[in-house]
Amino acid sequence: MSTDADLPPLGPGAQAVRLSFWFVAALVVLAACAWAGSNIRRIPPDSRAVVLRFGSFVRTQDAGLLIAWPRPFESTLLVPGSARVLEQRIQSLERDPRARAADMTVPEAAPSAQAPAGTGAVIGPDDGPPNPPVTPDNAGGPDATGPDATPPVAQLPDALAGSGYVLTGDNGVLQLRATLYYRVVDPYAYVLQQDRLAAALERIVSASAVDVVAQRDLDAILVARPELLSADQQVAIKRERLRGDLAQEIERHLRQLEAQHAGLGVEVARVDVEVAFPAAAVGAFNSVLTSLQVAERSMAEARTSAEKTRQDAQQDADRIVQNAEASAVERVATAQAKTMTIQQLEVPLRTNSDPGLLARVYRDRVQSVLSKVGSVTTVGPHDTSNLILPGNAR
Repeated sequence: MSTDADLPPLGPGAQAVRLSFWFVAALVVLAACAWAGSNIRRIPPDSRAVVLRFGSFVRTQDAGLLIAWPRPFESTLLVPGSARVLEQRIQSLERDPRARAADMTVPEAAPSAQAPAGTGAVIGPDDGPPNPPVTPDNAGGPDATGPDATPPVAQLPDALAGSGYVLTGDNGVLQLRATLYYRVVDPYAYVLQQDRLAAALERIVSASAVDVVAQRDLDAILVARPELLSADQQVAIKRERLRGDLAQEIERHLRQLEAQHAGLGVEVARVDVEVAFPAAAVGAFNSVLTSLQVAERSMAEARTSAEKTRQDAQQDADRIVQNAEASAVERVATAQAKTMTIQQLEVPLRTNSDPGLLARVYRDRVQSVLSKVGSVTTVGPHDTSNLILPGNAR
């Protein structure tokens, strides 16, 4: 039996082949160990892992150490944790950039100008007919090559011209900017719908915003008429509940998808909504508010002037009544004082209790009457031969 000592020594080439074999074997062992531990990883605190075995859902692993079979037996996908809030800006509610660019090229219209429905044309201050089709002959106005040449107004399609606008229940037009914040509650459904999640949320939020805004008047969404703030408290309450109602409508759409076994695996955390008037309507609304403020100020001044006039008239009437009452009291007192003597003679004369009363009164009063005259000639009514001639008063 031969041993290693009996074998002839290996040559340099054989030794090189042997070393290469052991080196390759070591690399294979290391690669096998790395492959066996390829699905052993640490899950971050704000994430979860979904384990799939040959594409079929197996389990969900929360934060911590994940031990799974290597690929292709099992595959792991990281998804956000339930406490992590994701954000998505809803682009479908914003105005199309091409429409914004066209809005910037449209000349500013007069306050009384109106645009025909469904077109991008604007009627100018002269209230003339709509612009004729732009051709190389009339592009830029009468003098297309002159210094006062105006650029042609682009006509936008209806869908593009109306992008970024939502219609309220009272036929008002608004612009909305919405940002959706959501959490992942079903990791497996989230993984299945991840490629279509952004587009699905765009459509759900847009449809919900249209439904919620269409159920409200303009004043129930933003302060369009400040004079209604104190008149109707329900309007202010609806305005405060806009974001909550929008979140509930989005959640309702998500539950409907779950009932159809097509859930997105997310729930709504909150919705931030920014409401604004269209840029072309801001001037008109400001003019209306200014007119209302001027009218209210004029009404307040008129009410103040009317109240002042009423108070002055009331004071004059009170003074006239007081003067009349005082004059009447004075005249009555004077008349009563002058007729007091006659009233005192009335009872004795009616009862004839004092026959000589009139003669005594006559003698008492005739002296004071006669003393005020220059001369008196008296003739007896029954005897004209007897005269009473005035004499010197002593």
